[in-house]
Amino acid sequence: MTTQDLTQSLERTSRQIVARAVAVVGLAGVGVIHLLDGVGKFTETPYMGWMYVGLIIAALATAGALIWGNIREAWIAALLLPLSAMVGYTLTRTTGLPQATGDIGNWSEPLGLASLFVEGCLVVVAGVALKALAPVSTLTGRRRPATTTARTPSVA
Repeated sequence: MTTQDLTQSLERTSRQIVARAVAVVGLAGVGVIHLLDGVGKFTETPYMGWMYVGLIIAALATAGALIWGNIREAWIAALLLPLSAMVGYTLTRTTGLPQATGDIGNWSEPLGLASLFVEGCLVVVAGVALKALAPVSTLTGRRRPATTTARTPSVA
């Protein structure tokens, strides 16, 4: 292994560690924000309170997986969890959800804005980290054909 290869490997490892640390902090932030906001949700709309609990547990589990290693599935979860929360926030502010129409048009709630910021940053970090991971075909050793040929039905 040459010095240049070693340097590149160290740089790649450093970027992975920093990205994982940022994602773990972001996932913890998503959990804390929804924990703070979720206290009143159980009395207002219990199903949303349970959705918050699910999001918090999933965020903590994903953070744990990213602490464990640079795992593709954890990065996918780190991308999809905040996206789902962002969609939920948008729905509650536009059309509303069943039994939850009180926040329609309330785009300036401080916890909501903090949540959108953290979730947006997390989506970017997870997207960049996923792009940096080796393609699945490289990991399995199988290569996909460059082009596929369409089969034409044979006439008998």
